[in-house]
Amino acid sequence: MYRTQLQWQPIALLLLITMIWGSNMAFVKIASREMAPIFMAGLRSVVASLCLYVWMRARRIRVFPSAVVVGHGIVAGILFGSEFGLIFVGLEYTLASRGYVLLYIAPFFAALGAHFFLVDDRLNVWKAVGLLSAFCGVVVLFIKDVGSFSFEALPGDILFLIAGAAWGATTVYIKKYLVRHTEPLQILFYQLFFSAPFLLIISIVLEDAIMWGVSFTLVFSLFYQCIIVAFLSYLVWFVLVSRYPVSLMHAFSFFTPVFGVLFSGILILGETISPYLVMALILVSMGMVLVNMQPKSSH
Repeated sequence: MYRTQLQWQPIALLLLITMIWGSNMAFVKIASREMAPIFMAGLRSVVASLCLYVWMRARRIRVFPSAVVVGHGIVAGILFGSEFGLIFVGLEYTLASRGYVLLYIAPFFAALGAHFFLVDDRLNVWKAVGLLSAFCGVVVLFIKDVGSFSFEALPGDILFLIAGAAWGATTVYIKKYLVRHTEPLQILFYQLFFSAPFLLIISIVLEDAIMWGVSFTLVFSLFYQCIIVAFLSYLVWFVLVSRYPVSLMHAFSFFTPVFGVLFSGILILGETISPYLVMALILVSMGMVLVNMQPKSSH
């Protein structure tokens, strides 16, 4: 049943999901002390796609409805894999709190791409103001002391910006080629399933070793990433997407960078949060809200 308003139960679920996503980068950073980041991203996709495959078969959802859909699914999977490969490597060089702010400029890349490649998703005044707000947030984040830390963090910051662009490109590609021909869970499966071999091949080529230790912390971090984040939270998100308007759903997405700075940055990793980062977070979050605002006449 499709509903036009959110009750307290889906609101609670959405807040829980954004908290889970906001904690994810901390566990990635912790696990990378004992496992190569690109291999970890590939392993995450393998485990989550297997779990999702079992779920889809149990629900009798067709996995591969046509050859054309599979082709587009492969492209979506490679874009998805590129995004997470960049994120996992980027965390080796920069703070998780900075990463969340930079990654969540993705909706603005998506808004720009949609304007040029999707006929029914043009820029409007609110989206333009949101883009400007997000751009100012990134400027504020980079303007802070062009000293030693900023120079050391620059490679990671750039990787996160590219990851945000990859996320935006994935969103536009899926809207253009897959949304009308597939169910939400099929799209999620294609991203996870086809990103796995892509990431594992990249890992074999670029990473010398894949593991150099095994601890309870590593095992729990992998469980959190593979099962809690990539399988369960994504599954719940897409179930909610099928029941409620996307515009209402995405209005909650701005909580993720906020919780990311709070949970991953401050509480778990103990990162120092500067006033510049807080200002950047506010500007990017405001931009996300504006970009996702829908005109009264939209459907």
